[in-house]
Amino acid sequence: MSADQPLWHPSPARIASAKLTAFMRHVAQHGGPSLHEYANLHDWSVSQPGNFWSAVWDFCGVIGDRGSDRVLQYPERMPGARWFPDARLNYAENLLRNTGSGDAIVFRGENRVASRIGHDELRHEVSRFAQALRAAGIRPGDRVAGYMPNLPGTVIAMLAASSLGAVWSSCSPDFGVQGVVDRFGQIEPRILIAADGYFYNRNTIDNLPRLKEIMALLPGVEKLVVVPYTCAAPDLAGLPKAVSVHEFMAPFSAKPLRFERLPFDHPLFIMYSSGTTGVPKCIVHGAGGTLLQHLKEHVLHTDIGSGDRLFYFTTCGWMMWNWLVSGLAAGATLMLYDGSPFLAKGDVLWDYAAEEKISVFGTSAKYIDALAKLGLEPGKTHDLSALRALLSTGSPLVPESFDYVYRSIKSDLQLASISGGTDIISCFALGCPVLPVWRGELQCRGLGMKVEVWNDEGRPVRGEKGELVCTAPFPSMPTGFWNDADGTKYRAAYFERYPGVWHHGDYVELTSHDGLMIHGRSDAVLNPGGVRIGTAEIYRQVERLDEVVESLAIGQDWPPQQPNDVRVVLFVRLREGLTLDAALVQRIKQQIRDNTTPRHVPAAVVQVSDIPRTKSGKIVELAVRNVVHGQPVKNVEALANPEALENFRNRDELRS
Repeated sequence: MSADQPLWHPSPARIASAKLTAFMRHVAQHGGPSLHEYANLHDWSVSQPGNFWSAVWDFCGVIGDRGSDRVLQYPERMPGARWFPDARLNYAENLLRNTGSGDAIVFRGENRVASRIGHDELRHEVSRFAQALRAAGIRPGDRVAGYMPNLPGTVIAMLAASSLGAVWSSCSPDFGVQGVVDRFGQIEPRILIAADGYFYNRNTIDNLPRLKEIMALLPGVEKLVVVPYTCAAPDLAGLPKAVSVHEFMAPFSAKPLRFERLPFDHPLFIMYSSGTTGVPKCIVHGAGGTLLQHLKEHVLHTDIGSGDRLFYFTTCGWMMWNWLVSGLAAGATLMLYDGSPFLAKGDVLWDYAAEEKISVFGTSAKYIDALAKLGLEPGKTHDLSALRALLSTGSPLVPESFDYVYRSIKSDLQLASISGGTDIISCFALGCPVLPVWRGELQCRGLGMKVEVWNDEGRPVRGEKGELVCTAPFPSMPTGFWNDADGTKYRAAYFERYPGVWHHGDYVELTSHDGLMIHGRSDAVLNPGGVRIGTAEIYRQVERLDEVVESLAIGQDWPPQQPNDVRVVLFVRLREGLTLDAALVQRIKQQIRDNTTPRHVPAAVVQVSDIPRTKSGKIVELAVRNVVHGQPVKNVEALANPEALENFRNRDELRS
């Protein structure tokens, strides 16, 4: 395919049947403009936000009481705008709208345990759990925390809590004691729900010793509800305030669900920043904004509806878990997996996709890159006839990975690289079922999201790299940070650089196709000689070499004793058994020089055995930079492999 041609274009039949096409008809039929192209729809959605989000509410069938026709109050305030100020709704009520014996949730675990739950059974279990929480004294606004794998029981517990108006917060069971306490210690949950352990890479990890330590450090927890997963009957004798989930729910039989309808911005989820610069920020997301934004992204941008089987490889510590479970509101069956994605020689997720007819498959860019490095071709080894869309996030999806997907997974497929974050529990840019896919590009900016790219002078640009900003309010903006009553921390996080404008911290480019290319995080941008370089531009080139598994680049103050500039340093993890030599260093530098600019070429290339990353898979350039410069790294509990930081400390190669 030539560079001036898209990799994929939806067929006329697919465009005609898309829910986004039906939405444009809905807008016209209800007094709005006649819209026939995505660009016009997006323009209308950001110029008439009240009308747009009102149409999303109606088209997606939100269950709740609008209260009045007011959609947006204080639109000039950012932050401070209020959406649907008179509305009352309940998130769980919208997710539990379906009935019957059809699959609501399908689960597979690494230990080969498989299960499925129908819609009626899901409602019954949520009812019983909600009654148990209510009997324990849980009321609207109370916090319920989950230290859980990606199990059906985790979804049940979250829905039960939210049905009461409680606030749900979760992290995955691979978090260490301090990581859990750094998070839950700030929000003081009354109930902690935790699995006895988990499975990963054919290992069984016992979490009961951790739970004993955690409970000692969280005195506000009134009850610890333990979910048996690795053991049928875990010994809870040494755990204070502990009760098995079966005992917790035993007194209650299923009854019609009671949903607390609360204001649109009533807190639903507390999420946590994943950076390593301090104790995680506790980001509060409202029920209405989360629901409405996820419905928009599922229904309009991903074309999800009844009969779809929605999978995302995620843990309960990543916002993609929250995004995934909202798929119930669009009518999808949730496809859950817990464990390593590389079992069965890397085929475990594709076995699942083929056998369960998954229609929307979500994963990380690093996973797709790893598949390509392993030489796997799922499209040739598995029946992926049901697969309609593949979603990727977590880091930029490089153009070569686009090629790999269409060559080795499926040629007739909407490949949607998506980007947003925990901060907004959704996306600024993502896919669109009626638009073509261009190599290396996110298809479009999200509907209702007034996203622009600003240069260093604060002016909007196209075809140039700059800062991703959003210049108007949107419903899934955080309602605030926990324990930040006057909003000081919240404003400092997103509105300090451009008052009244959301500054997201991504270094991006708006393309001629009106798509986006992401070049890395702004705070990791390299600046040798005053020239800004996105780290993703370097990673894309060096990771094309067969010898390189992954890489990480930083700017090192240079010279070390009296720095007046920075130099680019590249760390590489090579294939097992390989050693970095002068010839490979030269190949790496030449690859970068030939395909970027001389400014991108690293002054030093250093081999490391591992590269640190967050538990959601993002590499942490800033933490490495701190180690290299002898500065402390805070919040190391945010890392999946904090021991990897030692690879970068006191390296002789960085002294000359």
